[in-house]
Amino acid sequence: MKHILLIGGAGQVGQELQQTLASVAQVTSVSREELDLTEPDRIRQLIQTTQPSLIVNAAAYTAVDKAETEIDLAKAINAEAPTVMAETAQQIGANLIHISTDYVFDGCKNTPYTELDRPNPISIYGQSKLIGEEGIQRVADRSPQFRYAILRTAWVYGSRGKGNFVKTMLRLGADRDSVRVVADQVGTPTWTTDIAEAIATLSPHFLEAAPNAAAPDAIAPNGIYHFTNSGITSWYDFAVAIFEEAEALGFPLKLKQVIPITTAEYPTPTQRPAYSALACQKISAVLQAPPRHWRQSLRPMLSELYSLTHS
Repeated sequence: MKHILLIGGAGQVGQELQQTLASVAQVTSVSREELDLTEPDRIRQLIQTTQPSLIVNAAAYTAVDKAETEIDLAKAINAEAPTVMAETAQQIGANLIHISTDYVFDGCKNTPYTELDRPNPISIYGQSKLIGEEGIQRVADRSPQFRYAILRTAWVYGSRGKGNFVKTMLRLGADRDSVRVVADQVGTPTWTTDIAEAIATLSPHFLEAAPNAAAPDAIAPNGIYHFTNSGITSWYDFAVAIFEEAEALGFPLKLKQVIPITTAEYPTPTQRPAYSALACQKISAVLQAPPRHWRQSLRPMLSELYSLTHS
């Protein structure tokens, strides 16, 4: 049976991947506590010991604001570690699926970014993720047999793992009469379960060797893929939707008002893309279906979270 090494298995996407990948292959999952991604030799040793057919990297340094001061740590985890994974995978004949981010773009477009658009990150976090992408691509350029997919996603939220925007809104809504939410940053909320299901569908293509000449279309091509839920919204409108759904489900809420504000009214250490919607046509062709609308995913996520926290 094929073997997948899942790195970052305790994170909010990783926990979902543990379940979805189990139907694809045998899975070995390691968490941050089990693998220090700032130690390249530990990464090499793990891959060489487990001998997977495919590595799925769901681990990342995601503290976007702290990255502005923890530059070396962000780059060690987001840039150097994925490159080491790719190099070691190539050496043992394995392939790699790596999760990246919309933050590799500057947000200056007003139509969804495609995989062909030129990245231009405006934060240390975005820069570190782009360097990781480029490291993986360099390995592939040197070795045609090495196969990889870089899956860029955005505005990730789920019921498991640590905090995210949905959980923050619910916490604030339980304690306050009003919350202020930025209304001039636009993108697409994406549920961890949908990401994990997409990766599970993509994985068999990258458990195989390079496509043969007789059937080049049978296996998805190497490269970058964008995957988010469909639809475009602002953080403000996302917050309003969260509270509407949460109230209907019976979450305890004190909140009476969501107040739209500008980015300038909520300064942060990190500059964030004003527009970061991603075009998902390329992966939709591989998955043979477009991603579902973000509002369709929000409701089951909140139902799941309610069951986990109110059982």
